[in-house]
Parts: sequence; structure tokens; C-alpha cells
Amino acid sequence: MRYALISSWLGRDIDPPAPDGSDPVGQALVRRYLTAYGPAASADLRAWCGLAGLPGAVSAVRGELVAFRDERGRELLDLPDAPRPDPDTPAPVRFLPAFDNAILGYQDRSRIIDDDHRPLSVAGERVVLVDGRVAATWTVETDTVLVTPLRRFSRTDRTSVAEEGRAMASFLSGDGSDRVRIEASPV
Repeated sequence: MRYALISSWLGRDIDPPAPDGSDPVGQALVRRYLTAYGPAASADLRAWCGLAGLPGAVSAVRGELVAFRDERGRELLDLPDAPRPDPDTPAPVRFLPAFDNAILGYQDRSRIIDDDHRPLSVAGERVVLVDGRVAATWTVETDTVLVTPLRRFSRTDRTSVAEEGRAMASFLSGDGSDRVRIEASPV
């Protein structure tokens, strides 16, 4: 059996969440999500966990949170003491594994991945972030990290991707080898 009711797994019925948000578990979930992914919209939280009934929990903790507006005017919530870098801080190159929550943890994934490349996030592709956006995919072939750009890289981007790729290759090899190959950029 692939799916089962939680009550059959636990051997007892569970209480439904309180519609007024007084459920401490829902409130803790809101806080923990924002600790990892804030600032975020409440729609991002729902997309991440798949639970309905969270508006009450968000409302219950709203007084503890700070609110911002994104470029499109959507409300983003966060914990008041959460670290938030200056918007002009450059994002370092990062190699992400398949199904990483940095991409899947939001309802609006356009902040990190272009709509044309969105299928990569659910197809199990490993991606490379350049300046905080999906810019390439990566695989490992015969002890070499192979990077396939999705767009043209500047010389600086290519150097940064190669440097981070060597660090990933060294980590994966276990023997210190740091082979990386960057495919030609698309036209």
C-alpha cells in the first residue's frame, strides 16, 4: 500500500487543526519554515508543506512577524531577528542537488528559476545557481563534474562556476581530484 490514513498508521484518530490558528503545531511550522526560507509569502508556505488550514496559524503568529513587499507588491513575512543581507550583496555560485528546497520551497519559483527552465526543478535535474538564479545543470561523468549552461556565462561567471565545480568534484571524489568541464554556452 502506497498511501494510508495517518490514523491507521498511529492506531488512533488525530484531532484536526484548530481553524482559529490556536494549534501550536501549525504555529511552530510557520516559524520553522520562515527560519529556513523567510522572507516568504504565505502561499509559499502552503506550497512547501501542502497543508490547508495554515492561514489560521499564520494569523496567530502574525504579531511576532515582520512584513515586507516584493517587487510585485506581494506580502512577504519573516521573523524579526532573521538575517537579511543587503539586496546588493552578490549571491555566490552554488551547486544544488536534485529536488532542492531552495527551488521547491516556494509557490513562486520565478524568484530563482525562469519559467522556461521550471520543468528542471521537478525532473530531478541538479542545477547551478549564478547570482541566485538557475543558470546551468550539472552531472558527474567519470570523476568529472560536467556543467551545462542554460544561458551565456560572462567570463567572471565562468570562472566562479569552474571554481565551485572544482570544489564539488573534490568533495565527491574523496581523493582530492577536482576535474570540472563546462560545456559551451547556448547561443
